Amino acid sequence: MKYLASFVVAFLVTASVFAQGSYQLGSKVADFSLKDGQGKAVSLSNFADSKTVVLVFTDNKCPYAKLYENRLVTLSSTYASRGVQFIFINPGVGVGEGSDTMEDLVTKNYSFPYLADEGQRISQKFGATKTPEVFVLHNMGGEFVLKYKGAIDDSPQVESGVRNNYLKTVIDDVLANKNISTADKRATGCMIKRY
Repeated sequence: MKYLASFVVAFLVTASVFAQGSYQLGSKVADFSLKDGQGKAVSLSNFADSKTVVLVFTDNKCPYAKLYENRLVTLSSTYASRGVQFIFINPGVGVGEGSDTMEDLVTKNYSFPYLADEGQRISQKFGATKTPEVFVLHNMGGEFVLKYKGAIDDSPQVESGVRNNYLKTVIDDVLANKNISTADKRATGCMIKRY
């Protein structure tokens, strides 16, 4: 019992230290730059003209990410003309056996960037723990502010079973300059392995 209590305390301290280093809701997000599958650097500042940027931490090998892929591509197409930019970020490129490679990013033919988070600096900075997990950034006078983090909707397995489309609602609220009713919903997906 004594060992269990020690373990729990150590775990909570570690989780607290990890959480302190990540962005919180309402935080200004610093510019960052990651490479795409062709090795081209793409920065958050490249999208300074966008009203909103949706970062999606995802992984080609995660079954949940595969289930959400078409939904996210559809949302990206739906909102592109309204100033919303989607960016996929893969935190698992080149880390461990069976992980995605830069070439895996190239095979995805999206109309938005798909970037590699080599070294997992950006996923750690945002506090991303699952794939897929979304972070909605609102452009406020040239600075991006974190408005939402978490789940895409409430039905990972079956799209027709969605009752609450969290991401779509947040995007609509942000574009209309409304208060976000739900700012943080725990994502369902594959755990991001830290290396």
